[in-house]
Amino acid sequence: MVKKLIPLVLTLLVLSGCSRGRISSVARMDLFSLEIGPLEDQINLFNLTGGGSSGRTSLAMRDGLFYISDSSGAKIVRYNSYGDILFVIYNEEINPPPITLRRGIDEEGMATRWSITYPLREPGALAVDSRKHIFTADKVEPERSQNDAEDKSLLDNMVLHFDEAGRFVNILGQEGIGGKPFPRITGIYASGDDEVAVVCLISSGWNVYWFSSEGTLLFLIHLRRDSIPLPPDTHANYASVETVAAAPDDRKLFFKVDYYRSVSGENDNTAALPDSSVIWIMDVETGAYSQSIDVPFFEYTSTENNKKVTQKLPYAMLGVIRESRVFLYFPVDGGYSLLLLTAGSKEQRLGFIQVKNDELEYNTFNLSAEGILSGLLATEWDARLVWWRTDRLLGEVNL
Repeated sequence: MVKKLIPLVLTLLVLSGCSRGRISSVARMDLFSLEIGPLEDQINLFNLTGGGSSGRTSLAMRDGLFYISDSSGAKIVRYNSYGDILFVIYNEEINPPPITLRRGIDEEGMATRWSITYPLREPGALAVDSRKHIFTADKVEPERSQNDAEDKSLLDNMVLHFDEAGRFVNILGQEGIGGKPFPRITGIYASGDDEVAVVCLISSGWNVYWFSSEGTLLFLIHLRRDSIPLPPDTHANYASVETVAAAPDDRKLFFKVDYYRSVSGENDNTAALPDSSVIWIMDVETGAYSQSIDVPFFEYTSTENNKKVTQKLPYAMLGVIRESRVFLYFPVDGGYSLLLLTAGSKEQRLGFIQVKNDELEYNTFNLSAEGILSGLLATEWDARLVWWRTDRLLGEVNL
């Protein structure tokens, strides 16, 4: 998720690193747009109703179908690639009744577009598995929230499970179906065999809960800040975990760590400079680190006091796709620079996707397991659903 970005104007892009390929501009396809508002064919992206939602709008794409969890609008909508609503799950206490959709599911299959009511509060992080079952983070009722004294965390999140038609299935908590609430959920991922990984942020680091397709807790992984691995021969004295994500095809966790080193400047001021970035890959079943990927910095040259100055900044991790491939991105003027890396290979591929300057009010992206990038790009007046066939970059990678 990217909010209110200020584009970075690049004077010169400096390519460095081992075996980098050429920059490929990935063609953008605009699919459909949504007006901002509370109706069933709109998106309440900026909370125009005046409620107090602090959640986030999320996007998922599976087999050409788009799913949006509208946190401020308290609804989840499935669209086809033409922007037609297929169904909507909505909180009837917040949303007006849909006008163009059948209410309830037609069990005889005569209706192709329908609506279902469910008391959603602030649906956020979203995942869709191969069955087209939907998993979304939401807030529990205030009276169900708990305080975890050991982790110093507020337990007020849950995962709602809906089937392929939008019917409610169950609620997942820490122990599985009906378990106690989660701490703050930062991501939900559908993995192989329709297993589901729930990533939670706590005061000491991250907890990752790994469930079977039936909702049984299979693994609980603790990632502690004080046990983050260090790359060999590093001069860093500070590490920051930027992203924790699950592989879509294996029981693996990918977490990107940016390392910084302290340097003394003028007047004895101390500054933190980027030292290195590494994506660590953990085997969920054993808890061991099986591989790592060194991530180069994004480098650009600007002019300061008539002198050219090269700066290095870390990429952000966009997502993990099949076969341990990782997309990273960095905001540049007119869009985002992409970097594709593969575990076990030094090959790197660069790409560029266009995002117009007026589309930066709110951006959220989804990377499919096959490597197709979709985006929800908001202006002041509408939200545009687009995609880029970034999977075509994969054919350029020599493993």
